[in-house]
Amino acid sequence: MLRKGDLAAYLEKGCRPKERFRIGTEHEKFGFSLKNRAPLAYGGKTGMRALLQKWARRGEAEPVMEDGHILGVRFSEKEGGAVSLEPGGQLELSGAPRENIHQTKDELDDHLAQLRALSDSFQIGFLALAFPPHWKRTDMSPVPKKRYAIMAAHMLKRGRLGLDMMYRTATTQVNLDFSSEEDMRRKMRVAVALSPLATALFANSPLCDGKNSGVLSRRALSWRDTDPDRAGMIPFVFDEGFGFERYADYALDVPLYCVHRGGRTISLAGESFRRFMEGKLEPLPRQRPTLADWEEHLTTLFPEARLKRFMEMRGADVGTPEMICALAAFWTGLFYDSSALQEASDLVEDWTAEERERLYQGVCRDGLALPFRGATLKEIALQLLEIAERGLRQRRRLNEKGHDESVYLKPLHEIAQTGQASAARLLEKYRNLWKGDAMRLFDDPEHRFF
Repeated sequence: MLRKGDLAAYLEKGCRPKERFRIGTEHEKFGFSLKNRAPLAYGGKTGMRALLQKWARRGEAEPVMEDGHILGVRFSEKEGGAVSLEPGGQLELSGAPRENIHQTKDELDDHLAQLRALSDSFQIGFLALAFPPHWKRTDMSPVPKKRYAIMAAHMLKRGRLGLDMMYRTATTQVNLDFSSEEDMRRKMRVAVALSPLATALFANSPLCDGKNSGVLSRRALSWRDTDPDRAGMIPFVFDEGFGFERYADYALDVPLYCVHRGGRTISLAGESFRRFMEGKLEPLPRQRPTLADWEEHLTTLFPEARLKRFMEMRGADVGTPEMICALAAFWTGLFYDSSALQEASDLVEDWTAEERERLYQGVCRDGLALPFRGATLKEIALQLLEIAERGLRQRRRLNEKGHDESVYLKPLHEIAQTGQASAARLLEKYRNLWKGDAMRLFDDPEHRFF
């Protein structure tokens, strides 16, 4: 029988010595037909199912199945990582834990090379964009995963844009380690406080339904009106004494989606894990959860920074491969050097809950121009990038050319200096070069993986 202490202990087991710290990078992307610019369906000869089946036939890949449907591919232990499908057919790469960002770049390059080769005969491409420029929600092809169906039904009751989040957004995130509860606490506070800054730097989704949406990150805006029980800035991480047990308390009261029993997926939408531990759930009378249930439940929480046996920074729009590596560099530089982490922690320490929430709500529209304490987020970005660069230089992880990981911050320096994220450049093209025709985006190499 699980107790709350067991749930906190599960999280605490993620602590590892600094010499074993790793970097995990994930990103999602929309596939489309080169013929008509339509989103890829799940089925059909050139759909996501056929693509995954082709991938699984490679020698070192194993299909991930549910009820006869292929939902992803798990790579060999040597290669590491996996690809999977998000609710609207977004293809996600979950990268393996890497020692440095040079390896992250190699992994990403290899993934895209494989995907391009597999996709060649399908006549499809992939957008490096966080929200499709003109596809309607009804254009998207739902992936036949039972958890997604349960999730979608629950989203209709919790927020107006939850289905947009599921079917029409694509993000990138970085997963990093912690060495102790105190180390986790400091990193979670910095991650939550600076998540709006990451949103501003990586804003890359200004179009919606073929028009200027009025915001720089339509992806981020979708999250602002999605299930408040499980998304947002989780202000309790700034409370005195925050630690593994307090995060477990939070997760205990976030409504469940489902559990798996005997090959079946059972909906528990709206029920709490706390009542599950008491054996009081009607669909599962007198049954109690396992650690596997807890592990899956933690993946259904969507705060800006998420805690599992590692930390996930989740506030960025997906973009080009250079921007995916830049996100890894930004957070690694701040978190994996003790001096950089201290500087970042000192910078955000006296920000109030009200200020953090204003940043969270305002950054979708204003980006780096958002006013903050007599200046703008642009000034904060310049300051944080200097800190991250010093952190990466201190790590001294060199590639074969003798470059350290700070080289991956270059696109962020350019964005911070100009105050113009990718979304601003895209809007400029949309208004002038493309004359308001969002379909022209599909021909722009800056917004395609290939």
